[in-house]
Amino acid sequence: MLSVAVGWDLYLQTRSPIVLGNVGFAQVTPFLLFALFAGHYADVHDRRRILTYMQIVFVIASVLLSYGSRSVWLIYACLFLVATARTFQGPARSALLPNSVPPDLLRNAITWNSSANEIANVTGPALAGFLLAFSSSRSVYAIQGLCALGTFLCYYMLGARQVKAPAGAPAPTLRSLLDGVIFVWREKLVLSAMSLDLLAVLFGGATTLLPIYAVEILNTDARGLGWLRAAPSVGAVSMALLTAHKLRIERAGVVLLSSVAAFGVATMIFGASRSFWLSLAMLVLVGAFDNVSVVLRHSLIQSETPDAIRGRVLAVNNIFISCSNQLGAVESGWAAAWLGTVPSVVAGGFATVAVVVAFALGFRQLRQCRH
Repeated sequence: MLSVAVGWDLYLQTRSPIVLGNVGFAQVTPFLLFALFAGHYADVHDRRRILTYMQIVFVIASVLLSYGSRSVWLIYACLFLVATARTFQGPARSALLPNSVPPDLLRNAITWNSSANEIANVTGPALAGFLLAFSSSRSVYAIQGLCALGTFLCYYMLGARQVKAPAGAPAPTLRSLLDGVIFVWREKLVLSAMSLDLLAVLFGGATTLLPIYAVEILNTDARGLGWLRAAPSVGAVSMALLTAHKLRIERAGVVLLSSVAAFGVATMIFGASRSFWLSLAMLVLVGAFDNVSVVLRHSLIQSETPDAIRGRVLAVNNIFISCSNQLGAVESGWAAAWLGTVPSVVAGGFATVAVVVAFALGFRQLRQCRH
């Protein structure tokens, strides 16, 4: 909901793809500054408390957006706060999952966890589009704040028995902060999987430009924008439900590479489309193929990482994800300003396919991975 309302407000105020793209700077900066610290704290402190305390920041940001001026700089500041909270929440939340299910059910649990997130990503943009069409962005921020408060209560009620803080809480050292980086660098399979996602989403992400597509190319309104933002999550949920009970995927490396390539092809078709329904269908496929790569990549990382440094490794993964998503937004905005919206999206999809070809040829270990 927040992402749709913010994009809509910024576009109506400025009509600038660069302003939309620079949202990525506000959101990626906290990850680059704090991610390694967040991973360390997730490994040495009570992960439930980290989730609970950081959720308060979401509530504060919602209040500021609901009752503030909603200027460009206030929106950027609130996005910075939210991204900071996500930086610390991400490793703690992800590191809880392997401690909650038996190892043989981990991939299945990751799939269901991804499904729950994607269901929210379907309903959130659709509801935000409806509210923007019939009310205002203020109502979107208010309801998003209530959702953030509800999430705070869920984290608070998790129960301390599920998350026990390790004995002692040593201060972070340079070595402890870099343990996750060192592990990822040594494990070439993990490194190649993370890097593939980073480069693919960096070039292939088109969601930042959806307000421009909705208004100028597909001739729709705020409700149409809501459905366009929800479409990738519809595809992701559908794919997750199809694969949730398939406990083993043979030749996982080939499936991972193929899904990312298909993601790039669907992005190219979406970029060139002038039909709302064709664009919607391509975004559904984008979400479906992305879900396959997300589940396989996260399963690989979780299963290959020792629990003692899982938070730090997942923090590194979050840096990769943040850089791909947020710097991808910056790249999309600036490329659209220089090349035009349609050429930038089509070129980004083509670059994604080229990245897959390069990784398939250059990383034999990834190509031959069986999981």
